[in-house]
Amino acid sequence: MKSLKGKKVLVYGMGRSGQAASKLLHSLGACVSIYEDEKNERGLFCFDEQPLLHYYDFVVVSPGICVRGNQILSTLAAKKIPIVSELDLGSRYCKGKIIAITGTNGKTTTCSLLGEMFKQAGKEVFVCGNIGLPISAVALKTTKNSHIVCEVSNFQLETSTSFSPAVACLLNLQEDHLDRHGSFIEYLRIKNKIFQNYKKLQMAVVNLDDPIVMKQNLPKKLQFFSLNPLKKGACVKNSCIYYGKHRIISLEQIPLLGEKNYQNVMAAVAIASLFKIKPKTIGHTISTFMPAPHRLSYLGEKNGVKFVDDSKATNIACVQMAIESINSKNLLLLLGGQNKNLNFEKLFFEKPLIKKCYCFGEAGPEICEIAHKFGYCADSFSNMKDAVLCSKSEAQKGDLVLLSPGCASFDEFSSYAVRGQIFMELVNEN
Repeated sequence: MKSLKGKKVLVYGMGRSGQAASKLLHSLGACVSIYEDEKNERGLFCFDEQPLLHYYDFVVVSPGICVRGNQILSTLAAKKIPIVSELDLGSRYCKGKIIAITGTNGKTTTCSLLGEMFKQAGKEVFVCGNIGLPISAVALKTTKNSHIVCEVSNFQLETSTSFSPAVACLLNLQEDHLDRHGSFIEYLRIKNKIFQNYKKLQMAVVNLDDPIVMKQNLPKKLQFFSLNPLKKGACVKNSCIYYGKHRIISLEQIPLLGEKNYQNVMAAVAIASLFKIKPKTIGHTISTFMPAPHRLSYLGEKNGVKFVDDSKATNIACVQMAIESINSKNLLLLLGGQNKNLNFEKLFFEKPLIKKCYCFGEAGPEICEIAHKFGYCADSFSNMKDAVLCSKSEAQKGDLVLLSPGCASFDEFSSYAVRGQIFMELVNEN
């Protein structure tokens, strides 16, 4: 690795990833300047209010920075200043083996579960990336014996050129983030960058059941997972998950709802097995796993009405999987927030079982109109609170109220987690 001592580096974007990148660069001896599109407080590093007036050896871009139509990045590129993703920077200084997991849905669950499998097996593991802890924050802590389980988002891959994991996993692909990338084709191109340096890739783990995944330009070294029986890889047979000939766990023992989570589990099983973790350890970890909040989280029952928090569902595919997983004939569905240029006709065209839709927020009127078009009972509300309170007042014994918004939260909340927390509080109000 080339020394960074004395190198002039601009970090563009000061979210968690930008802060971690700045600290990593500083510890490696670089002269770090930082820039944020919005006004930012001066900190330990030079705050550059006019980044285009200076020369840098390279620029590190945080995943929160939109690339499409970004004049600053275009100007820097025109000056032939290298643009580096935070993912590339952090991975460059990681020792050990990087396991990268991407896909439209299920990344956090799969990474968390796989991290627990490594821990239960007594292996040194760091779980990082889009899951919350940037890879730049753990890079210098890793050793040659480390396993770095990295959740990789399309935002992180967008400016990536050199990211080269030992194992790369593609869970699924559906329309998402079209507001950022402009088209589904561009979204797919970016997701495919998980395999861009395939010559160094030891294995790619992919979902055999996902037709869009299987149409991608996949590397030759493949391991599949499937809900159907397979001779090799992870699969479902006789209501159990197997890896090859090894029975791992019965579906009844898995504390996660729905087929989408079975796929997440199988992906983790396949990767853990590649690293020689024993089937008994894998099965025990799955049976005792506690999923992250706001992902089909059962909140309990009040007056005969059940409540489920799936605030993390920020695209239509995730809503569809939630409805299929719950499989209730008396479903009261809360939809809405900030649309990411997704077409909700795709949701209602499949004629899912929905008793009534409560559409809220910025996208509420649009979703409500589409629901009516397909013959569903639906009301529109300016905010989530009013939608939740109405659903509670109208719910009857035997109904199930599901928050699975299919939209980003940013019209009303700072994150899907805050939205889910508020939903939980509204559910528990008398």
